Formats: sequence, structure tokens, C-alpha cells
Amino acid sequence: MRVNIKPLSVNQVWQGRRFKTKDYKNYETEVMLKLSPFQFPNGKLKLSITFGLSNKMSDIDNPVKPFVDILQKKYGFNDRDIYEMSLKKDIVKKGEEYIKWSIKRIK
Repeated sequence: MRVNIKPLSVNQVWQGRRFKTKDYKNYETEVMLKLSPFQFPNGKLKLSITFGLSNKMSDIDNPVKPFVDILQKKYGFNDRDIYEMSLKKDIVKKGEEYIKWSIKRIK
């Protein structure tokens, strides 16, 4: 299906300034420390992410923006270079949550 409308950016969704919560700051710090050194490819990119979530009610898209923003900060690339994205939700036991990701250059 196709809807002929200009997509609304998350930057257009909120009015006024947004501030990082303490939980997000702690999450950002922990993720940054756990990410291994990696050389991002140049050009158009495809990002694949699997979120291992313990709550079946979790929306698959909610953790995307914070995680991609952290990847940008850690590896110094711009998410405007992502042209394809693959998302997967995996339900796991509480305490076994994870994020698995990969990125590659596309033509």
C-alpha cells in the first residue's frame, strides 16, 4: 500500500526542547561502553537490528531512535546515510534482553 503524504519527522512531533532523562543518560553511557570498536562503511547504508525484549507489549520501533543516535555518537557517522533498515523483535526472558545489530554498505 502507498499513502501519498510527506512523512513527518520525529523532530516535528514534539513542541519545544526535549531533554534527556536520567534513565536515557545512564543507558547511553552503558551502551557506549559495551559497543566494540568498529569502522563504519561510507556511502548508502543498511542497518539491521534485532531487539531482544522481555515484554511482548513492547513496540518494535520505540528503541530504534535512541539506539541509532548512540551509534552515531560512538562511531561518528550520520544516520542520514541509512537508506535501508531491518528490524526484528525477539521475546526473551526478563534479564536476558539484548540488542544485535549489523551495518553494511549498499549500492
